[in-house]
Amino acid sequence: MQPALNFPPEVLLRAQGSALGMRAAIVDVDGVLTDGRLYIGESGEVFKAFHVLDGHGLKLLAAAGIEPLIVTGRDSAALRRRVADLGLRHAVYGAADKLAAAQSLLASLGLGWAEVAVIGDDWPDLPLLRRCAFACAPPRAHAEVLAVAHHVTAAPSGGGAVREFCDLLLVASGRYAALLDEQLRTLDAR
Repeated sequence: MQPALNFPPEVLLRAQGSALGMRAAIVDVDGVLTDGRLYIGESGEVFKAFHVLDGHGLKLLAAAGIEPLIVTGRDSAALRRRVADLGLRHAVYGAADKLAAAQSLLASLGLGWAEVAVIGDDWPDLPLLRRCAFACAPPRAHAEVLAVAHHVTAAPSGGGAVREFCDLLLVASGRYAALLDEQLRTLDAR
């Protein structure tokens, strides 16, 4: 099967990163992995809605050797549950300073900014978006974020923006078609 996805060549070239390629993708949560709305119950419990397309995209990135990294300014049981359910190995919750949190995480993994893509939506994400090799934003991101993004997703926050980001990185890395083919063979074997 021929992949149906198509991204502009200049975006794919930018998304390839350094000579080593993209080795990690930092993902913000509120306003990126979710639609940005916070649902808080009367007892203070936080509810968040996540899209399955986004979750599968993160799993595909990991399968392709591009490490998904969650760096978020908030913390909640719902988010921790989603990260655990997806099998994501690296997450920083409640980061007041996302740059410090991301730099520490990258150092622990032996990675530099030239090997990292980031998707974010608001001012706290700007230091990461300005340092990474490939900056991405959902369409309803803040104007300052949209101004530095190399790609603005067609899909909305919490509704496939992260999947589009993941797919773009997979296409740019040359791994998308093989992952799709592997999925089709698995399905055909049933």
